[in-house]
Amino acid sequence: MSRAGLIGLWAAQVALAGLFLLAGSSKLAGSSETVALFEAIGAGQWLRYVTGLVEVGSALALFVPSLAPFGAVALVATMLGAIAAHVFVLGVSPALPAVLLLAALAVAWARRGRLLAAVPGPR
Repeated sequence: MSRAGLIGLWAAQVALAGLFLLAGSSKLAGSSETVALFEAIGAGQWLRYVTGLVEVGSALALFVPSLAPFGAVALVATMLGAIAAHVFVLGVSPALPAVLLLAALAVAWARRGRLLAAVPGPR
């Protein structure tokens, strides 16, 4: 990867991590907006805590090169769930989680070498 590409990748990871640190912390702190959102989803507040932990943990992983692809993959799964909740349960636009999904996919793709190295079996 070129130097400019690496700088761009790190900038994307830091921006993504910052957004998910804020979002996950808000969920864990129990802000009234997130409590109401998860109440509307109807799965219970335990999902808010799980989602917050995944978001904060994944955001922290994005700062560690060897863990970044795994954090990105966890965020991909989380954003797929968020898109489904936005479309099928809440009936609102999934634009923001879709953009975050694309960003997490880009990081996972750029760091795919580490993901493939973690998978046992012949190459």
